[in-house]
Amino acid sequence: MNPLVQLIEAALFASPRPVTVEELQMLDPDVSLSEVRQALDQLREHYDFDGHGVEVGEVAGGFQILSRPAFAAAIERAQLNTKPSRLSGAMLETLATISYRQPVGRAEIEEIRGVNAAGVLRTLQERGLIEVVGRSEAMGRPLLYGTTPLFLELLGLPDLANLPRSDELSIALKPPKPEMIEDQDTAAFVEAES
Repeated sequence: MNPLVQLIEAALFASPRPVTVEELQMLDPDVSLSEVRQALDQLREHYDFDGHGVEVGEVAGGFQILSRPAFAAAIERAQLNTKPSRLSGAMLETLATISYRQPVGRAEIEEIRGVNAAGVLRTLQERGLIEVVGRSEAMGRPLLYGTTPLFLELLGLPDLANLPRSDELSIALKPPKPEMIEDQDTAAFVEAES
């Protein structure tokens, strides 16, 4: 294994979160982004070829050393991993709505769920799963919400394009009514979804 691959392995092992290619490049100013990507591929091949219990996963826009999914049940049974705090049904519904319709305002979330979402939105923000990503152009310029990299990290997804399509889900998401569209950007998003 060459020194760059060893350096990247050490950095991924030491980091508690996914590390981007750009951050890995900062480990050695003399290497290019393509050399970092080649080193990541070599590290992946090393773990795959030698049958290690860990792998290099692409998560939330970065890379992280993860235990292989085949060992997840045994690790959980032995309670060796940190369990993330559970989310209530209301939080899961709101998080699903935001993940598929972002950027989305509170009024649209409340229209879909049929209940006030202020408390749930605050809790999801405090847990770092959603964030304010902008403001709508509608009257009062309400806040728009989107998911965070932590959301992708907890789901083990590289990006939002890897979310299951709504037609693949057993519970279909109901599209918003046209009169609830707050601005043209949201309208374009709804049209792209349908």
